[in-house]
Amino acid sequence: MSATYRAMLCRRLGPPDVLEPAELPRRALQPGEVRIAVHATGVNFPDLLQVAGDYQHRPPLPFVPGFEAAGEITELAGDVRNWQAGDAVLLRGTGAYAEEMVAPAATLLPKPADWSWDEAAAFPVAAATAWVALLWRGRLLRGETLLVLGAGGGTGLAAVALGAQAGARVVAVASSAEKREAALAAGATVALDPAIAGWEQGLQAEVVFDPVGGEMFSTAWRALKPGGRWLVVGFAGGGIPRPPANRLLLKEAELIGVRAGEQARRDPLAARALKTGLRDWLVGSEGRRPLIGAIYRLDEAAAALRRLADRNAVGKLVLRPR
Repeated sequence: MSATYRAMLCRRLGPPDVLEPAELPRRALQPGEVRIAVHATGVNFPDLLQVAGDYQHRPPLPFVPGFEAAGEITELAGDVRNWQAGDAVLLRGTGAYAEEMVAPAATLLPKPADWSWDEAAAFPVAAATAWVALLWRGRLLRGETLLVLGAGGGTGLAAVALGAQAGARVVAVASSAEKREAALAAGATVALDPAIAGWEQGLQAEVVFDPVGGEMFSTAWRALKPGGRWLVVGFAGGGIPRPPANRLLLKEAELIGVRAGEQARRDPLAARALKTGLRDWLVGSEGRRPLIGAIYRLDEAAAALRRLADRNAVGKLVLRPR
């Protein structure tokens, strides 16, 4: 086994082009940890924010970005009993823009045998965000109307799929015909073009899943039913809306922040429920696999992030380090 491994390293904060390939020293495993040979890495909007220095969590420089991956276990700490070398797994973790990762064994999920490495790597972050938002924080009920903004991206499509599985009527909003087709294939009842004036008229959604923010907020707010729940997931649209408090009062609405990773770290009950929910999703995944929009080599990570920033990716982008 080599003493080093390849990774994309962020030595300074800035645009995606600050990432550079590096050979990093392999470290010894600590109790409870496993070493994973990464076969695919999911690319997410928080990766872009973290490299720019705009994410909530700012690791010390230099760091390897990336929050999800899929691969094979190659080494286990002596106290790990529930996994073995050669097991195919997926995980949410840190440092995923690399050809190997070290992670706590407790964070791993088994890869379904009929899923590709790319599909498995694209699953954990978006699925966890959708699950915590819709089922834990948003209390989505069967028969309710769920409005998903930014429905053509990886996170939006995960929310569409989970909402449909939960028995909601899912209304997807996406900016291109290709994205709207993807949302319908994922389970949306209807897909709307936000460029068409008045798209929000007549909608009465009990729950709104919003990873977009920006100018979309004011328009989409009119589609929220009185007493509804608005899930603030992110700000891919670039701007952070500042809704007047009177809007909440007039609709008696709930404005709910969603941080799936933080929720699981802070609340052990939520963490256990999330892991069970993701396992169930993986087992009963027919028709609900991540849509892979494009695949890049590991050393093309900057190009993948630029595409994500341009908001023209449909589904998830994936890096392959091998």
